[in-house]
Amino acid sequence: MPALPPRPSEACIQALAAELRARAPGLELITANQPAELARLSRDYFDYSPVLVPRLADQRAQLVVRATGVVEVQEVAAACARAGVPLTLRGAGTGNYGQCVPLAGGVVLDLSGLQRLRSLHPDTGVIEVEAGAVMAAIEAQLAPQGRALRLRPSTVRTATMGGFIAGGSGGIGSLRWGFLRDAGNLLGLEVVTVEPEPRLLQLDAAASAPLNHAYGCNGIVTAVRLPTCEAVVWQQLVVGFASWSQALEATRELLTSALALESVTLLEAPIAQASPWPAGCVPAAEGEHRLLLLAAPDALAVLPAWLAARGGQLCWQAPQGLSRGLPLRELSWNHTTLHWRAQHPGWTYLQMLLPQPERPLLEELSRGWAGDLHWHLEAVRHQGCARLAALPLLRWQGEEALERLMVQLRQAGAVLFNPHVITVEEGGLGVIDADQVAAKVAYDPAGLLNPGKLRGWLER
Repeated sequence: MPALPPRPSEACIQALAAELRARAPGLELITANQPAELARLSRDYFDYSPVLVPRLADQRAQLVVRATGVVEVQEVAAACARAGVPLTLRGAGTGNYGQCVPLAGGVVLDLSGLQRLRSLHPDTGVIEVEAGAVMAAIEAQLAPQGRALRLRPSTVRTATMGGFIAGGSGGIGSLRWGFLRDAGNLLGLEVVTVEPEPRLLQLDAAASAPLNHAYGCNGIVTAVRLPTCEAVVWQQLVVGFASWSQALEATRELLTSALALESVTLLEAPIAQASPWPAGCVPAAEGEHRLLLLAAPDALAVLPAWLAARGGQLCWQAPQGLSRGLPLRELSWNHTTLHWRAQHPGWTYLQMLLPQPERPLLEELSRGWAGDLHWHLEAVRHQGCARLAALPLLRWQGEEALERLMVQLRQAGAVLFNPHVITVEEGGLGVIDADQVAAKVAYDPAGLLNPGKLRGWLER
């Protein structure tokens, strides 16, 4: 565990709560008198990682504050700055890496009350939306205008806009638009600084970049400015393959086609058989691998015959938003991990960009880890090229086995995004981002935001 500031005394927390009640009576405060709520609002889905559980399970906020407006956020930031109390930011808590877990106690600031879509530019489609707005709710407001979000996590029904920027990296739409940190996907942020007299800043795209995927360590994001895209009624397709090699080759060929695709997910047979399916979709048979597609309506003139020629059988099809039960996008990205772990709690996962060609590594690991590793692939765009990422499921056999697998993956050329670590850097490319540290110096000079999560700050 990284070196942390001292945990505030209970007297300090009580005085802080009294000050907030006096200065901002509209704030909702959750105190030590509500221990179950404090515990719930001090965690996310870090239990996906057996490494993180013992490190994070007992970490708790001493006070949770729910804000509904920017002025209230400024009051909380000012009070924490004056008292020297750690401040950790929270959206919906759908992250998987402990992003919103307070390592040094103090205050958790819940921003889910900031929910407004402030503006939608009629010509450019650029939106400004508050950080606590649920992504599905924003999608619903954009739909009548013929617009849609570019990138969404599989948790779009519960994830917040600010939480996705602070803790996410990509997801559904990444095949078309790449990752959140790619230029053009984030146009600006509204940020509150953590100082005795907090500033409210409007950052452009360049100034916002260091706060993108920084776990809320270097500024309080209260609103985001994003481009949108033209709305499409994506067609959900489930395709079965008896052969893994045929399924993999069809997936690779799809990435070089002219078909308009929003999402391409490939599930190896054991995962497909354990997954729930939308209403009307037959469960996967034993040994059946499944390819999940979100395709443009005009692709339907080509796809069924194209897939059949490559060994695929169309199992189910329905327009997104018009099918019953589980939407297909909730069988992709980390929702797949969620469904698997509901039946197999002794398993965990990894995240990576696969080397090209992918087949040698997939085959080598499938042999070496037979029965203990199952493949889940996602198509993405990386540096302008279509690539395959992987979120494989791994039977937990201890940290030594996990490290051995990660070494094997790196040696084979995979780029790992380790979900079993605490800091921003270790979960990313493993290097310190000087711009992230500089932003923390500028916007959180006392280092109170989410302490312990930015390695560059600790080592500066």
